Amino acid sequence: MSDKMEVNLSGVKQSKGVWLVKVPKYLSQQWDKATERGEVGKITIGKYVCVSQVCFSLNAELSALGAVGEKDGTLQVPRDHPFTMHTVGGQTMAVFITVSVVDEISLEGMVVHRAECRPVVNDSYMKLKKLQIEESTKPQRFSQQLERAITTVFKPVANHDFNVEYEKKKKSEGKMVRAERQVVLDMLFSAFEKHQYYNIKDLVDITRQPVTYLKEIMREIGTYNSKGAHKSTWELKPEYRHYQSAEEEEEMQTT
Repeated sequence: MSDKMEVNLSGVKQSKGVWLVKVPKYLSQQWDKATERGEVGKITIGKYVCVSQVCFSLNAELSALGAVGEKDGTLQVPRDHPFTMHTVGGQTMAVFITVSVVDEISLEGMVVHRAECRPVVNDSYMKLKKLQIEESTKPQRFSQQLERAITTVFKPVANHDFNVEYEKKKKSEGKMVRAERQVVLDMLFSAFEKHQYYNIKDLVDITRQPVTYLKEIMREIGTYNSKGAHKSTWELKPEYRHYQSAEEEEEMQTT
């Protein structure tokens, strides 16, 4: 559902009442098997001693649990489902539908009755529950012994190519060892004579020093740019520069 959809509340003026009915999962699955304009069943509403009795009867064509030829093809689901009525209980509930043509959410109606659709307990229902219990107890995963090697999938390797390449690169470059502080400073000042801004990765490549050690030195002689055009780069503090920054040059020109 899109957050930009408009909500059409014109249905409030129509005062259309709807029933909110809870149905068993197997019943909704049987409804999905119906054709586009097919009939899924009939609802009978009667009165007995001033009490409304509502019952839903599933279409006979949809009563078969599975298709013909399947293991459960001969199993029939219960057809008759009496309603157990409940009060709304002072709650204000509504039903909305998504109208994809106009890209909006429309109010279908206000809930005036709540009910539960429960099947009649008979032989068909007990067979159905037995099948559901058997299906739920089946293991989701199981082990299988292979008689021959499978050659259609990737074979396990001791080490992947990218790991081998990384190890070779690590050995060729060697482990970074901290140099004397003055030596590192000389390399940094020499680099900043060529360019004003560097990211930490470039400084590591130039000095061949560990990142933590290099950042420790740069915090003393440099400034980190966390925003602006040179975001995520380092530059020397004004007292260590042999040049003027753009802001300083503008100030000099205005004065």
